[in-house]
Formats: sequence, C-alpha cells, structure tokens
Amino acid sequence: MDRSAFATELDTDQEGLVGPWRAPRQLLADQSYDAHASIHDDATAQRLGFRGGTIEGPTHFSQFAPLAHRLWGDRFFETGRISAHYRAPVYEGEEVRAILTPAGVMSTHAGIRMEKRDGTEVLRGTASVGDDRTPSALEARLAGLPHLEQAVILRDLKVSDRTSRQTVRMAYDQHMGELYPFTLERKLTAITEPSPWYDPATAAASPWGRAIIPLEMISVLLQYRAREDRLRVRGPSVGLFADQEIHLLDGPLFVDEPYDIEREVVALSGSRRTESYWLKTTVFRAGETAPVAVMLLNHAVLKDSYAPYEAEHSDLFGGS
Repeated sequence: MDRSAFATELDTDQEGLVGPWRAPRQLLADQSYDAHASIHDDATAQRLGFRGGTIEGPTHFSQFAPLAHRLWGDRFFETGRISAHYRAPVYEGEEVRAILTPAGVMSTHAGIRMEKRDGTEVLRGTASVGDDRTPSALEARLAGLPHLEQAVILRDLKVSDRTSRQTVRMAYDQHMGELYPFTLERKLTAITEPSPWYDPATAAASPWGRAIIPLEMISVLLQYRAREDRLRVRGPSVGLFADQEIHLLDGPLFVDEPYDIEREVVALSGSRRTESYWLKTTVFRAGETAPVAVMLLNHAVLKDSYAPYEAEHSDLFGGS
C-alpha cells in the first residue's frame, strides 16, 4: 500500500528545504462578513488600497506541509506547529515558494519564509514538532507588542473576553458558509499540494486510516461558526489575517469528525492602519476536556474601512 503523503518535488540550498513555485488559487471572492464584502473581493480590496482581492494567508500553509513532512515525518500532522507573520499580500496569478530552514541536525524547530518571484517576502515565521520549547514566531512577537491605545473599532473588546463552546465539523462535501463559500472537495481541486491523505476516497492508505484535514483548512474549520461569536467589533469594517499560528497537540484533525471549540481574546494591538484583536481558539474532541489543537489568529481591522473612524476618534480622544 502506498503511504506517500505528497508527490511534491523539493530542492535543497544553503537555506534548507525549498518547495516549488506555485500560484495559489483564490476561492474567497464571494466571502462576506455580516452582509458586506471582505478583503478578498476585488472592489473592496481596491477601495482600501490593495491591487485586488488577496489570497487568504493560511492558503500558503499548504506549501509548507511537504517540507515539514520531509523533515519530521508523520508526526508533523500529529504534533506540528506553524507560526507566521504575514508581510505582503499575494494576488491570484502570482507565484510563490516556501522555504524551511532547520535550526540544526535533528532539530525539532525551523524557520520558515515564503517569497514571490521578485523576492518580496510574503510571510516569515517558525515551524516545529513535538514538545519543542523554543518560542514560536508569534510567541516572540506577542511578547514585544504594546497594548492597543485609543481603540475605536475595538473599544468594546477586552482581553479575556471568551465565547461559548461550539461544535464544528468539516464533511468532505459540506459547504462551509458565507465566510468560506466552498467545500473541502472543491478546495482539493485547487490546493497547491494535493495529498491522498486528504481525500476520503484514498485516505485508507494514510497512517490513521482516514482522511485528515489539510493544514490550511484547519483555519476554515475553526472559523466556520465565527459569525456566532458576536464579538464586539464595531462595523461595518473590513479586516485581514496579519498573524496566524496553528498548533496540533494530539492530531491530526479528521474529516467529518465533530470537535468542540472555545475562543478567547488574548491581546489587543494596533498599527498606523489597523486595530488588532488576537483570538486563541482551543479545539477539543467533542465532549472531552483535553485540547487537541490551538489556533492563534490576529484579526487586523483596517481603520479606513470603518466610515466613522475619524469622527469617533475625535469624540473619544479629542483628535489627538
């Protein structure tokens, strides 16, 4: 029985493992948040200063999976961690490649980065496996971020806000809602790095005997019911993913398996253009209490997307 996870051809250079050039596909043009378009819609993105609708950040995680699997084997899908700061948008038609740089021989920690053909850095971060104690890219980043001051869009949010427990599932042919208007079956026709382990029709050959959820689709699963959170974010406003980490503690996560999730606001930060809330989503097997995965996600809300931002800032802070 063939147990190969990927057919992806990898190279090595002075940096480490290098993946092939890929052109990720955009499947979020019809995404909407509370009846308004998202940053992945061309018109909305252009209004906010982008060239067009952007490729969603976790789409790029798929390109790192063959590299991490080459380095660490099947355990990457069980206890793997990928942690990234998104640095530049990618648009449909652009080619990018993934690079993984191990910290040393037999190391359980590596640096990761992705670049465009012109050298533009798309993301930078870390990957690891097992109980590696080296701080992840986002652990290090969060430790140095100042707390958000003069919040306008996020003024009703506070660190430690929590959501109630929800149950989520991703069946192969399940439409994942307005936030993700496609199915896993559809995604697998567009994914940059296909694997027989992702498809129920061929996944009996996997080490677990059943289909696993691709790394990039874990983000989709955990965001599936996000509209029900009713976090107090003022709007209409438009955000993007600025930082993201997915950490498997007792994986993989399986197709058509129910999971319980809880969310907590763990930080509020900001920049010249954005106000950010950092959400930690903890994943449990349905009805159990031991976590099996954690996702950390920085939702960066664009100030320019919130029409009354300047007026409300002036009212709240006197135009300072």
